[in-house]
Amino acid sequence: MTVNNVDPTELAKFSASAHHWWDPAGEFAPLHHINPLRLGWIDGICPLRGARVLDVGCGGGILAEAMACRGAEVLGIDLSEKSLKAAQLHALETQTAQVNYRVIAAEALAAEAPESFDVVTCLEMLEHVPDPASIVAACATLVKPGGWVFFSTINRNVRSFLMAIVGAEYVLGLVPRGTHEYARLIRPSDLARFCRVAGLVLERTSGLAYNPISQRYRLTHDTGVNYMLATRKPAMA
Repeated sequence: MTVNNVDPTELAKFSASAHHWWDPAGEFAPLHHINPLRLGWIDGICPLRGARVLDVGCGGGILAEAMACRGAEVLGIDLSEKSLKAAQLHALETQTAQVNYRVIAAEALAAEAPESFDVVTCLEMLEHVPDPASIVAACATLVKPGGWVFFSTINRNVRSFLMAIVGAEYVLGLVPRGTHEYARLIRPSDLARFCRVAGLVLERTSGLAYNPISQRYRLTHDTGVNYMLATRKPAMA
């Protein structure tokens, strides 16, 4: 695993935007719009109520807090202290007692608390770190045998470049320009390989599509642009 698996530029970028995390019309609006879809997909595969859940790269806590509201006991981790302060403040305002936050790298937590969580989520984060395979390995270490690990990221191909970068950032302005770097986007086959090497079994996939006319998102079987993987750590024999 990579010890210092962080890009200072990426960390500074998200820290500078920390005060926008809970603005539903701000730069993180797409995350607010897709959150019910990805939350429902996760909860439908692995019921969250009563589960101990880790959200890796939780940012301002949009997913972490939603999972806590579904009855999970959630720990969100991130390396952006400003983002976590925004998450903590919102949790206090909404009185979401089942969620806590901590500034720590996934790799460090994996060394400290292996096999501690029923569910691990790592959404919209892998494309922002130098070594995504290291994050996948840490997630595999952190989940209990028989537990689930969920990932989401962006495919790397011509269509994803045109839609997720040119379209979303420069034409439609859905996210700030420079949010994503094409070279860091990850093909599903590569992410699946990272999972296999880490000892995770791929169980399900889903794509996420955006209709610019209706301005609505939907789940789809097409993983050509945005996609999610549901993986599971084999139970001990």
